[in-house]
Order: sequence, then structure tokens, then C-alpha cells
Amino acid sequence: MAYIRERSQELTGYQESATWQPNIDIQCDFVMVYGIDATMPERVQKFREKGYVVHLMTGISWGEYQDYLYGKYDGRNHWDESQMDRYGKHIKHGKEVPYMSPTIAFAEYLTQKLKAAVDAGVEAIHMEEPEFWDRGGYSEAFQREYLLYYREPWKAPHSSLDARYKASKLKAYLYARTLGYIGNALKEYALTKYGRVLRFYVPTHSLLNYTQWKIISPEGALIGIPAVDGYIAQVWTGTSRPANVYAGVVKERTFETAFLEYGIMQELVKGTGRRMWFLHDPIEDNPEYTWDDYRYNYLKTAIASLLHPAVCNYEICPWPRRVFDGVFPRKAGLAGGTVPTWNMQGAKAIPPEYATLLNSMVQLFGDMDQAEYSFEGIEEGVGILMSDSGLFQRSYPDGIITEEKAAALEHAMEALKDRMHDGEDCSVESQTLMEKVKEDKDLYQSFTQSSTFPNFFGMAMPLLKYGLPVRPVLLDNIRRYPGYFDDYMTLILSYEYIKPESPDVNNALAAWVKSGGSLVYIGDGSDPYHQVAGWWNRSSLSAGGKGGYPNPSEHLFEMLGLSVTPKDGLYEVGKGRVMVWNLSPARLCLTSELAGEYRSRLKEVLALRGSEWRYTNQLTLRRGPYIISAVMDEGGEDMPREAHVFKGLYADMLAGDYAIIKEKSLTKDENTILFDFSKIEEEDWRVIGCSARVFSLDPTEEGTGFTMRVKAADRLKAFLRIRLPKPVASLEAEDEKGRKVPVKYTWDEDTRTELFCYDSSNQEVSIRGVF
Repeated sequence: MAYIRERSQELTGYQESATWQPNIDIQCDFVMVYGIDATMPERVQKFREKGYVVHLMTGISWGEYQDYLYGKYDGRNHWDESQMDRYGKHIKHGKEVPYMSPTIAFAEYLTQKLKAAVDAGVEAIHMEEPEFWDRGGYSEAFQREYLLYYREPWKAPHSSLDARYKASKLKAYLYARTLGYIGNALKEYALTKYGRVLRFYVPTHSLLNYTQWKIISPEGALIGIPAVDGYIAQVWTGTSRPANVYAGVVKERTFETAFLEYGIMQELVKGTGRRMWFLHDPIEDNPEYTWDDYRYNYLKTAIASLLHPAVCNYEICPWPRRVFDGVFPRKAGLAGGTVPTWNMQGAKAIPPEYATLLNSMVQLFGDMDQAEYSFEGIEEGVGILMSDSGLFQRSYPDGIITEEKAAALEHAMEALKDRMHDGEDCSVESQTLMEKVKEDKDLYQSFTQSSTFPNFFGMAMPLLKYGLPVRPVLLDNIRRYPGYFDDYMTLILSYEYIKPESPDVNNALAAWVKSGGSLVYIGDGSDPYHQVAGWWNRSSLSAGGKGGYPNPSEHLFEMLGLSVTPKDGLYEVGKGRVMVWNLSPARLCLTSELAGEYRSRLKEVLALRGSEWRYTNQLTLRRGPYIISAVMDEGGEDMPREAHVFKGLYADMLAGDYAIIKEKSLTKDENTILFDFSKIEEEDWRVIGCSARVFSLDPTEEGTGFTMRVKAADRLKAFLRIRLPKPVASLEAEDEKGRKVPVKYTWDEDTRTELFCYDSSNQEVSIRGVF
């Protein structure tokens, strides 16, 4: 029965550094005990006693590893392995917590520390956030690794394009090596000592976020590490809130960014058999926002994740103690830290209604393994290609841009974003700034490597905002899996912010087009990183063996049978077609006119395939009995103005009591999750929604009633809406200590559901009802 499942399915989980306590007993399937200090075995045991499957999570790039840093572990000081910037400053996560440049010695240290978790009996280990900052690459340890990897002396990353690109590739390799080492060693240890198969996962930010934030990590490369069994997509308000630019306006677009982030993360498991959990955070690391802000953005990310039906596993909350015991807003620590120090005006604990909603969402996420799903509107698969190589070229070395101009532009965009967040309409001011960017070549070059990541968002936002569910796609997977692009009929590509790792990528793309695919190429060859020593500009590759190609797109066009520098236009290639637009993709951010022209060009490509793209400002997915829908703002004059309306018989899953409604109307910037009763007309027994976990729901032997066992966290008003064959005439409820529990119940005839409500004290409650 829906909602009733074994915890061994591990559909929902959370991470927590504290021990078990009643108000964080939110009844998911598994818990990732965080950290490997002396209290870890006791914390593992406590959560196991409470019925959870227990995993272990800790950081791979940072953590409380002072015994290693100061030589207590092996007698050698390891501070030379801290990531360091060009000015000799350690890059830190905390006071004595540097980000590490991972060595073999560090991998061995972590392996030895983590054996204690295997000894404690955890089912799986998660090594989170393999992160090497783009501004790093100057430590002594990194210089040694550079010498060994490239067989040449280290070069400062800021000294040239080649030096920066090579340093970045090495950073990704070092964390891939470390993950493989630790995963293999721990799996062998668990199997040889305990006869147990240990699972090994990597919780990581999305490739989109790391590229935007300028953090190097082995993203697509994780697919090539055999020890890795899966991932957690660390997408939340904090990663999706950062500003981007659309139609000349700098602002937060949490829903749209989250949709794209979850989209690229699901590509890590496509065709692999590995597991992916999508993460949500009911708050975020910045403690200075209000509960209303946290709730607003949480729902944006949660609904964005549900619009990806290929994934049905979720980390429902990092740090639930922070959420359910927290008081916000609170002032962040010094130097922009995320540790709260004191209460700000209006600070308060979590509103009871929000606590109920979050517990309801925990159970809802456990019912998302739905075989039937369909999007409203266009069905054509449209993807935007990304690659790990985009991580390697997010900053320029010295001499490419004017640093003062770049810093001033970043400051101006950040200020506009903050003012827009606070409710001020700065659209005209922002568009004026973007006009300056458009006209000033140096300023535009600075814009391309800014934190708004305009080369990607310029191609994504104009489509997504008009209801096209475009998804990021991993370019390098075309080499890894036959048929990887089969789900996509149209792909959008630019080598202005990524580079193909080898010529066979272009060969495979050309073969895909000739077999019937549609490729949209946007780029003008202006990216300075075309000049790095790549396979494309080696003289032996080009026709006649002379000169190479100035950029990899020319090789692609040649493989397609086109001129190496085709003019703007649409070209037939085999059974497919190629649209070429000689434009730097970041320019698509700058004006609404360019965004509109881009949409028109893509609409033409889709029409030639027989797909009609009707502009809309919403994305709606029907997923089993659920309707998940989000309406976006910022529509232009060519956007339909009417509200998006659902008519039928529904339960509103975002209302604490799952209110029964017959119509739901959404306008801009609104979203919903509805339960559609037309999908269960023949069912007499079904959990519709609950903020307490339902362990069992059974009719009595004589058929005159039912029994039900439920449990929720402490200090929670719990609701359950249950489809039953008849209304409840009377019921009795008692907790596991034998105490009577008052339970209110109300029948709805239209849906044949009973709404139950009680105040939870974190006790399992047995309910016996009579019809």
C-alpha cells in the first residue's frame, strides 16, 4: 500500500551530527550519522535502536582532521596539504579546518579513520563534497602532485591559460583518485573482516553549481570510479538562490536554477544502475533569512526536484536539529560565516504549520516511485550540453581581463540581486548595466567569467521560462554509453564554455546528427580557452596535417560535412539538421530581444521535427496520482496571461490538513502539489497524505473497522488523510506506553476519506476504528 514501506528501501534519509532526539525522529528510512569523532559508535547505535538504517557521512575535502594536520597521526605536519591561494593564504572551511589538496597520505589517513564506522556496523559510507577551489593550486603538496602528474615543474595557475587549465584538471583528478582509494579500501576491509558488502556514495553539489561557484570537482568523472555506488544531489536554496541574468535582469531564480541543477545530477546515474538521492533543505546555511523566506525557497527546490520523475529517492533534510531546534533569523558570524551568533529582530522558532508541512513532505517523498508520468505540453527531449571541462576554464589568468572592472561588475550585480530580493524593482537599472556590458568588450569578457555563469544560463533561461523543460546533459557520456542521447531529439551546444576532451566526442555527435538528431550550435570562437594546448589545435589532426583547428567547433563542423566556419543558418546533415548561430552565448542574457530571437530560432528547429512549442510560463508533471506544477514569473508580451487552472477532485498536499478542493488556480511565482482522486477511483484503502509515518493499515477480521499504527516526531500536530470504505463511527487510540491519545477525525464524502489529527509526543500510536 502507498506510504507503507520497509525502511530497508532507503527512499528517504537525513544527515545529522547530533545524537537521536525525539523532535528529529521524523520517520524517514535511514540516517547518515555525521562525523567520525569518538561519539560516532554511540550515535550509530542509538539511531539503529530507533529503527533506522544507519549510514555514515563525513567530508572528504575538509573536516575535524587536526590530528592529521598537526602530526599526531603519523608524526609529520601536513599543513602543506591545505589548499592555498596565490597570496599564500590557506583556504579554510573553519578556523583550523582547511580545504585539503588530497595526497595519498591523506587518503590513507581517512581510510584508517573510517574503519571505525565499518566496525560500528554502518551499511554505507558517504564522502561528501570533493571540492578544490579554483583560486587554489599553490600549496607545496599541489606543486608536488603537479610534477608527478605532468612530469614537468609546476606553473602558477595565474601565469597562463594552459597553466590554469592543467591545474584545474589535476584538481579534479586528485579527488577522483582519493575517492577511488578510500572506497576500494573500505569495501575490502568490510568484506574481509565482516563478510559484509559496504556501499560507498558521494554527496556532491551539481556540476552546474560548482561551475557557477568556481569549485573544481570530479563530477561526470565520478561515473568512472568503480567503487562509487551512487550519489546525493546536494541541491538546496543555498545553491539555487545565487543570481543569474535573464533579459538583462540580475536576480535570484531559485526554482529555475534548482530544476536545472537536479536535471544535470540525474545524468550521473542514467544508464549506470547506481542510486541517486535528491536533497532538499528546509532552511539553508545562511541564518539571516526569515522562516517565510526559507519556506518559500524550500518549496521552489522541492517542487523542482519532483519534476524529474527518473529519481524517487530523497535526502529530506540535512541537519534536522538545526531546523526543528533553530531560531531564525540570526546574525551570521564574522567574515560572512554561516555559524549564527545572535538573534536578529523577529527571530523565532519554527512555526508549527511549517513543522507539520515538513513532516508531511518526508512521507510524501516516500511515495514518488511512480511508473506512470507525463509532462503537459511539448514532449520533445531538449538538452543543453555540459561537461566537467567547464570547471577548468571558469577564471582567467592574468592579462585577459581588467581585474578592477571585473570586481566592480560583480559588486554591482550582487547589490542589484540583494535589492531585488528585498522587494525593490531594479529591472531598469539592471538592464542599463547590461547595456554597458553589451557595448564594452573588456566588461563583456569579465561578464562571461562572472559568478552569474552567463554562457550557460543565457542558453537555458529563455527556454525554461517559456515552459520548455530543457535539461542539462553530460557531453562526455556520449563516449561512455551507447544510446545515451536517445532520449533527446534536440541538443544545444557551445564550446565557448566547455571543451570536448577528445575528437571522438565530435565524431559521436556528428553520427548522432546524421542519424536524425537536431543540433543547435551557438558560439563565435571568442573564448580565450580555445588557445590552450588541446587536441584540436595539434597540426596532425586537421585535413592535410597543417595547422590544426583554432577551436574544436571547426573540427565538429568538418565531421558534419559543413564548412569549418559555417554562416548562421539551418543545415541538413544526413537524416538530421544543424542550426548554427555565430554568437557568444552569454549575450543571450543581456536583452529580452536576443532571448526572443533565440526562442524563435529554436522553435523553428522543433517545428521541423513536427513538435509545436506553445509558449507557457508553467511546468506541470503528472506523476502517478500526483500533479506537480510551478508557474514562473518574468513572462514577456508573447506569454499567455491567464492563470493555470486545475479542475477536478484533489487533496492539496501543501496544506497541513490535505484540504479537499475542486479547483486550483496558479498565477505567476506559485506552485502546487495535488493528489488527483480520479486516479484511485477503485481503491477503498489508501493513505492520501500523512505527517506521521504509517506502519500498518488493516481492516479488522470482521470487516467492521480497521487498525492503524503510526508515529511522528515530538511536538508536532500530525494529520493523516486516509481513503476508507466507510466513515469512522468511533475510534480508540493509545501510545506504546498504554496512554490514551485524543484523535480528532472528520469524514469527507466526496473523496471517501477520513482526516485524523492528533498531537504527537514521539510515541507509536495504535488506532482502532469502527465504521
